[in-house]
Amino acid sequence: MKKIINGKKYDTDMTEEVGYDNNGLLYSDFCYIEETLYKKKTGEFFLCGKGGAMTKYAERQLNGFSGPGKAIVPLTEDEAKKWAEDHLTVEEYEGIFGEVEE
Repeated sequence: MKKIINGKKYDTDMTEEVGYDNNGLLYSDFCYIEETLYKKKTGEFFLCGKGGAMTKYAERQLNGFSGPGKAIVPLTEDEAKKWAEDHLTVEEYEGIFGEVEE
């Protein structure tokens, strides 16, 4: 997926995937969400998310109803760390951001 946001290009094919999570529901479920955390060569982070009709990724359809959708969401490093804390294992987190003190 490619998108230009605030004059910056985000391309999932040209960046490193560093984290992934989904909520375990079937793709056909209205509440299904999957998110992939990417890190650009510049060090910037972004999420590429997909979700059902009842999620933050829902898109308005031509018939006026909501349907599944997808989006790219730029993140600050602090936002990426918070997402990783909430969605990844300790090992995955430290693989991205380095070892954390006890």
